[in-house]
Amino acid sequence: MSTPAVLPPKKTNRLGLEVVSYKGARTTLCAGCGHNSVSERLIECFFEMGIPPWRVAKFSGIGCSSKSPAYFLGQSHGFNAVHGRAPSVATGALLANQHLIGVTVTGDGDTASIGIGQFIHLLRRNLRHIYIIEDNGVYGLTKGQFSATADLGSTLKTGVVSDLPPIDCCVEAIQLGATLVARSFSGDKRQLQAILKAAIVHQGLSVIDVISPCVTFNDHEGSTKSYAYVKEHDLPLHELDFVPSFEEIAVEIEEGAVREVVLHDGSRLRLKKLAADYDPTDKLRALQTIHEAAQRGEVVTGILYLDTSKKHFAQLLNLVDEPLGTLPEARVRPPREALGQIMDELR
Repeated sequence: MSTPAVLPPKKTNRLGLEVVSYKGARTTLCAGCGHNSVSERLIECFFEMGIPPWRVAKFSGIGCSSKSPAYFLGQSHGFNAVHGRAPSVATGALLANQHLIGVTVTGDGDTASIGIGQFIHLLRRNLRHIYIIEDNGVYGLTKGQFSATADLGSTLKTGVVSDLPPIDCCVEAIQLGATLVARSFSGDKRQLQAILKAAIVHQGLSVIDVISPCVTFNDHEGSTKSYAYVKEHDLPLHELDFVPSFEEIAVEIEEGAVREVVLHDGSRLRLKKLAADYDPTDKLRALQTIHEAAQRGEVVTGILYLDTSKKHFAQLLNLVDEPLGTLPEARVRPPREALGQIMDELR
């Protein structure tokens, strides 16, 4: 009589949840699209960090990138806004309930063109939020025209040459108030994972510009956002490692070899220096590094800028910790005396 096979136990995280609880619908994007890699990294990060998927709120606008939230964290909250307007919707939702972890997935068209005004004000406010730009340099949903992030001199499959300078979303983010700014490549699994995990625990606005090649319209010779170009011109600032607060930290590091940043919840972000002695807390150095790399035709990746000292938007507004919708009338309705004083001042 044969012995029945014993199946190995299913892998679960610290909440006892399997990875299937963090997945979404099957993707309808093109096979090989870099956006799908970003969705996979988000699934892995939230699963490995043991964050309940229902504590997450996803936001998006319009475009290929804005379809992505359907493909990860199917048990989370979600709101698909109109084109370029995800920042204002996210701001309202996350101020109303600070217990939520907000993730906006947007594109270079959604952010740098029709949504540029909303993006700028999101940066100023330093909302506690994760803002991911899936950047491929074209409008993939409308047949591959150049977007505002297309590099000067890059070409379309049709041979059309971009004759306008690009908007660099990381430069805007650093200059105008975001407190974690990073650039990565959808094909660099390890680096993107570490950046996303740091963003999840960061108490401020995290802007992550992910070069995510469009295999249909912008993955050819002449494109500066193709798989081949980014692999050949990638200039990583450092090797990244993230240690969450619930893991024991017992790693010996050579003096001066690694810069370690303690994040708000006690998690550690370790930046192992590569060629340059790069300091991510130096705003001017960050801007200079991006500009110098662009002059050389390189794509600089990693944590470009990090500030753990600045207050986020809800703190600036002195909001209570409880979700606003749960507050009783006695706490939100002004007393008669206060209303009377206001009326007297307006007479």
